[in-house]
Amino acid sequence: MELSDRKFKVVVIGGSAGSFSVVSKILSQLDPGFPVPLVLCLHRLKHVRSGLVEGLNLKSRIPVVEPFDKEKLKPGVAMLAPSNYHLFVEFDSTISLSTEEVYNHSRPAIDFAYSSAAYSFREKTLGIILTGANKDGAKGLKSIKDKKGYTIVQDPTTCDVETMPQSALKLFEPDQVLTPDEIVKVLNSLVD
Repeated sequence: MELSDRKFKVVVIGGSAGSFSVVSKILSQLDPGFPVPLVLCLHRLKHVRSGLVEGLNLKSRIPVVEPFDKEKLKPGVAMLAPSNYHLFVEFDSTISLSTEEVYNHSRPAIDFAYSSAAYSFREKTLGIILTGANKDGAKGLKSIKDKKGYTIVQDPTTCDVETMPQSALKLFEPDQVLTPDEIVKVLNSLVD
């Protein structure tokens, strides 16, 4: 099955150290008609509540918002996990937010965002892991792969910190290992 024939219900992008510039690049080159809801789960400083959404919106060609609990996923809108909240993707295409314990030294934990999307949408989930300094996201991305979703790992040679992509690559073989420019091409290929 061609990637563009998959009819994804969600794209989940996770990242940590160095990922802001990669996410900015992706959003700045994304087709404004992007047809799939986009979830961004980035490690953030818990005491800094503003600035990230505004910074991403300056570059992005689609709206970037911090969702409220139970907010519906929307095609062509990027939802950024709020500072100090775990984000879960639910069966009914809504977002749940939680203040459960920190996981992998993080809240939001990328593993939770990936695993919940995989559980909810199975093969209709596209997961992308970017540069980062810990192993958060590796198990969750594998759960997307295990549920027949599509997985992309940023090429470690293009990462500021390669720990996060390398952790995923040690755990399983993703569908693709790509540079940020190649990731943009894949995402734009989903536009009809």
